[in-house]
Amino acid sequence: MATETSGLRSEARAAAAAPAARPARPPATSRGMRERLVTQAFLLPIAVVLVVLFLVPLAESVYYSFTDYSGFSPHRHWIGLANYRAIFTDPMMLDGLGFTLLYAVATTVVVTVLAIPLAAVLNRRFPGRNLVRAAFFFPAVPSMAILGLVWTFVLSPLSSGVINSVLGHLFGVGPVPWLSDNDLAKVSVILVGVWAQVGWHAVLYLAYLQSVPRDYYEAATIDGATPRQQFFRITLPLLAPAMTVSQFLLLINGLRVYDLPFTLTKGGPGYSTYTLTQVLVQRGVSEGNYGLGAALSLLFLLAVATVLTVQLAATRRLERRFR
Repeated sequence: MATETSGLRSEARAAAAAPAARPARPPATSRGMRERLVTQAFLLPIAVVLVVLFLVPLAESVYYSFTDYSGFSPHRHWIGLANYRAIFTDPMMLDGLGFTLLYAVATTVVVTVLAIPLAAVLNRRFPGRNLVRAAFFFPAVPSMAILGLVWTFVLSPLSSGVINSVLGHLFGVGPVPWLSDNDLAKVSVILVGVWAQVGWHAVLYLAYLQSVPRDYYEAATIDGATPRQQFFRITLPLLAPAMTVSQFLLLINGLRVYDLPFTLTKGGPGYSTYTLTQVLVQRGVSEGNYGLGAALSLLFLLAVATVLTVQLAATRRLERRFR
C-alpha cells in the first residue's frame, strides 16, 4: 500500500511539473483565409460606393450617349453614333475643347516655371519671410469664382476698369479690350489662373526644398559651385517628385476648369473662352440634351485619362533620369 501511495505521489508531482498543454493552433491556411475575409470586409463599403457612385452612372452614361434622351421625357430612341458625330461639328464644343487644352497646358507650364524659382527664393532667410510666404499663398484661399468676379472689375474693358484707369492716367492709353477681344480674353483668363495658383504650388515646392539637407549645398559651395549650378544640379533634380505632384494637380484643375472662365468672361466673347465643362452644362443640362452631354462627358473622360497617363509617364521618366 505504501508503495502504491508513493507511486501515485510521484506521478502527481510529475504531472504538476510538466508544462501545461498549449491549445492547438489553427492551420496556417485557415488563419490566412480569416485575415483575407477581414480585409475584404473592410473593403466592401468602398466597393459598394465605387459601384453605386461610379460604375453604375458610367454604364448609364454609355447607354444614354447612344440615345436621344432629353432628361425630361421617359421615352428615348437609339440613334447610334449621331451624338458623337454632332460633337465634332459643333463650333461651341470645338472651341471649348481647344481653349480647355490651351488653358490646362499653359497654366501647367507657366506655373511650374514661376513656382520653382519662387520657392527657391522663399526658402532663403530674409526679413519678413513668413509674411511674404503668406502673401503669395493668399490667392489660393478664396475660390476661383470669387477671384473671377474680382478680376472682372480689374480687367474691365471699359475706361472705368482698374488697369485701364491706371493706363489712362499714367500713359494716356485708351481703354484696352481685355475681356472683349478673343485673344486678349484667352490671355487674361490664363494669366489670372496662373496668378491664383503659382503661390500655392510655390509653397508645395518649398515644402520639398525644406527637406533637402543643407550639407549638399555646403559641399557644393566648398567645391566652388555657383548658385546657378547648385540650382540646376541639386535643387531641380531633388524637386522631380514635387514636379510630378504639382503638374498632376495643375493638369486636373486645368482640364476641369469651369468657375474662373465662367465668372470672368461667361465664356465669351463668342465661344473663345468656353471650356468643356461649360459646354457640357450648356448642351446637356440647360438645353435638355442629355444624350449629347453623356457622349461629350465620355469623350472628356477619355481625353483626361490620356493626358494624365502621358503626363505621369513623362514625369516618372524624368524622376528616374535624375536619380
